[in-house]
Amino acid sequence: MIEDIDEEIDLDELEEKLQNRLDEEVSELKFLVEEKKKIGSVDNLGEIIKETVWEQFLNQIAIVAGEDFIKENRNLTLNLSNESHIQTTENFVKGNIAIHNNYIDYKERYDDWNENFQKDLNGNIITHTTRTGKEENTLVRGARNIFDKNRPIGLSSDNIDMDHTISAGEIIRDPEANAHMSKKEQVEFANSEVNLNKMNASLNRSKGDKSVSDWLDNPNSNGQKPKEIFNISSDDESKLREKDFKAREEYKKIKDSAEEKSMILGKKSQKEEAFKVTGKALRAVFMQLLAELIKEIIAKLVKWFKSVKKSLSTLLESLKEAIHSFIGKLKTHLINAGNAIVSTIATAIIGPIFATIKKVWMILQKGWNSLKEAIEYIRNPENKNKPIGILFMEVGKIIIAGLTGIGALVLGDVIEKGLMTIPIFAIQIPLIGSLANVLGIFFGAIIAGIIGAIAINFIQVQVEKCLKMENVDLQIIKGNEILNLQSQVQAVSEVRFGYHKNKVAQEVYDRHMIAAMEMKTAIDNIGDNCQANDNINENLADIDSMLNSLKDE
Repeated sequence: MIEDIDEEIDLDELEEKLQNRLDEEVSELKFLVEEKKKIGSVDNLGEIIKETVWEQFLNQIAIVAGEDFIKENRNLTLNLSNESHIQTTENFVKGNIAIHNNYIDYKERYDDWNENFQKDLNGNIITHTTRTGKEENTLVRGARNIFDKNRPIGLSSDNIDMDHTISAGEIIRDPEANAHMSKKEQVEFANSEVNLNKMNASLNRSKGDKSVSDWLDNPNSNGQKPKEIFNISSDDESKLREKDFKAREEYKKIKDSAEEKSMILGKKSQKEEAFKVTGKALRAVFMQLLAELIKEIIAKLVKWFKSVKKSLSTLLESLKEAIHSFIGKLKTHLINAGNAIVSTIATAIIGPIFATIKKVWMILQKGWNSLKEAIEYIRNPENKNKPIGILFMEVGKIIIAGLTGIGALVLGDVIEKGLMTIPIFAIQIPLIGSLANVLGIFFGAIIAGIIGAIAINFIQVQVEKCLKMENVDLQIIKGNEILNLQSQVQAVSEVRFGYHKNKVAQEVYDRHMIAAMEMKTAIDNIGDNCQANDNINENLADIDSMLNSLKDE
């Protein structure tokens, strides 16, 4: 059979593929063995409980320190960078707006500024080239109306206009003015005495939006300058230039002042946002001090899970020990607080906690529908390949959402109301809020975590045997697959060895046949050569005989 193997079959590649599959199956078997160890492991459950408790605690902190801050910060997340508060002209041109600034709406200013310019179908600003060769944005019709609305008028009878020395068009196009000056401030400067100038109507229309220098120094298409066209005297030209110089000097001064104001208000806005988040951070720091209680509770909770006798009374005793241990440590942090006050704190905290746990205990006993949903989630074939830790965390979320909402939503208010009856806890602490509110949030989070952990334990008891049986079945199946693959690898290796052995033998045989043929040819050649030598000897003998005959004569 080996001789009939098609030589085109790559046995080396086949063996390598089978070996790779075998390695994968062995790796999966090791994973199943490790997962079986985790099923029902109290230590593993302790880690999961810790994660669940921490998740609920951090969620509560995030709600208070995160959502409250964002709400107070105009629905903006924390950003203390200069670009977010201090508006620069360069960033304004690029559309990078300091939206976190509490005093000036730069986004509105930027949008209003852009509305002054004509745009193509793609939304790009349309530009044109002036007589001086400068490229500038093309204004929409009516962009100057706000500047002309209350502008003093000239004398039509004398053909005199009231000209803007620095034109409305130039101010509208100026990014520095639009970034740092309000529209009202722009109009006030444009129509101020320093910027208004009585001018002949023909000269005013010739000047248009151009600056005085650009208008006077650049010829028209016919090569003529205004001085030649309108017979402007040197004295009048000097007055026009002097008026322009003073107007620009005042314009720069106003813009510099506005930019400085932007800088000051930007820094002030930064400080205010930092102050807001600092208050929330202090609140979070205070929560972290209380987080020591989590360690106490987790330790007692895991101990309760390990104990032989698990009941509501033993659970409450374990929690009571943890809370009293924490309260004892809290004494060192309370200034001028006597033992009576500390006892009152413990009573105010423990009472609502026990009441809530008792209610939820009854809910967990009666709420098997939610628990069944969680069990079905774990037993779902689509979820079987998930690690046990992830499964428990997902189930914890189901339980917390379905059954422990009371603990998360109500407990905080219950504890807060209980503590508010104590005058010291009703006092508002700057940046933090009332101590009653802080403790209410904290213990609300703790209870949510505890309830989730209890629910996880209930579910684990229900599914532990099933999971272990399924795990063993999977190990058996995987083991059989490994044995099958090992047999295939061995068979292929044997075939591969036989194939190569026969191939080598055939090659040796072929070489021997070739060598034999070569040897036969060589022997034949030698024989032929020997026969030729015999003929030569006979001829030489005949010659010798003839020579001898001649000598005798």
